[in-house]
Amino acid sequence: MPQDNHHYTLHVLKYFLILVCRLAVSATFVFSGFVKLVDPYGTAYKIHDYLVAMDLPWLLDRPLLPIVLSVLQAVLEFCLGVCLFFSIRRRTTLTLMIAMLLIYTPLTLWLAISDAVTDCGCFGDALHLTNWQTFGKNMLLLVLLAILWWQRKQLTRFIPESVQWVISLSAILASLFLAGFCIYGEPVIDFRPFHVGQHIPTAMQWPEDPAQTPEILDFSIEAYTEDAGINTDAILADTSYTFLLISPYLEQADDSNIEHINALCDYAQEYGYRFLCLTASGDSAIHRWQDLTGAEYPFAFMDELTLKTIARSNPALLLLHNGTIVGKWSHHTMPNENTLTGPLHTLPITRPSYRWWQKNS
Repeated sequence: MPQDNHHYTLHVLKYFLILVCRLAVSATFVFSGFVKLVDPYGTAYKIHDYLVAMDLPWLLDRPLLPIVLSVLQAVLEFCLGVCLFFSIRRRTTLTLMIAMLLIYTPLTLWLAISDAVTDCGCFGDALHLTNWQTFGKNMLLLVLLAILWWQRKQLTRFIPESVQWVISLSAILASLFLAGFCIYGEPVIDFRPFHVGQHIPTAMQWPEDPAQTPEILDFSIEAYTEDAGINTDAILADTSYTFLLISPYLEQADDSNIEHINALCDYAQEYGYRFLCLTASGDSAIHRWQDLTGAEYPFAFMDELTLKTIARSNPALLLLHNGTIVGKWSHHTMPNENTLTGPLHTLPITRPSYRWWQKNS
């Protein structure tokens, strides 16, 4: 009897070890895939940084490659995490996970040693890890996956084998839909410091703890012309509303909705609101944009990285009120004449509960 109890105890401990490994790995993959799905462009920017660091100009010449790789990586990570959780296609799922980690781990070791890219971006803007922390995380995942591979036949199925395809297909379709939804608009969950509701001046203040840094390190506006009214302090202190058209590169900006943007500028002038375009492009790009679109609004300069952090769409629209972000839209989802029916303080788009996908409701 004591020997039977000993075997039973070992069996229970083995079961819980496998369960913990399984849940830890699946949760990591699901979380990593999900934060990439809600911000595909953020991961695409990081992939671009990798290509630059590895000096692969022949890949940099393909502008769609980073966003395609971003979506594929996010969908694969998310779906593999779901499959492991439900124990779907155990051998295939674990093989693909191990293969991904065998690629990621040497890459993160190189990053940790060279510091060519300061943040691997494995968890997007939701969770920042140092390169050495990322390498350690990948090594731990490899150990857990080795245990799961060794005991793969002991992975209990949570659903009947006959309906596994339903879960797999649902995960693929849901992840593709979410990625497309966030490419069309802005991330539905905004992990960046420039989220709606953020008071920028407060986020720029240095914490009392010298080991910490401000949530927003750089928000500096430089006027394109000698306009005394266009500067960082004046815009953040404006008690009225300010529309900021965000375009890191005007050369690459989508001009398909330019009539809509010009109508927004006319609306701002009608009600006395400031309308300003922030870009990192130079004189020639600004002049070309003005000639192409008939833009009559003023321009100002801001750091490229800050602009790409503020909004993923090019162009995008940011609405400020007394230094607080009260609205953010992609060029596909900007407020239109059906929404802008009066002064901004009377409209739902300036309320915290409003979301961009409600614009036509």
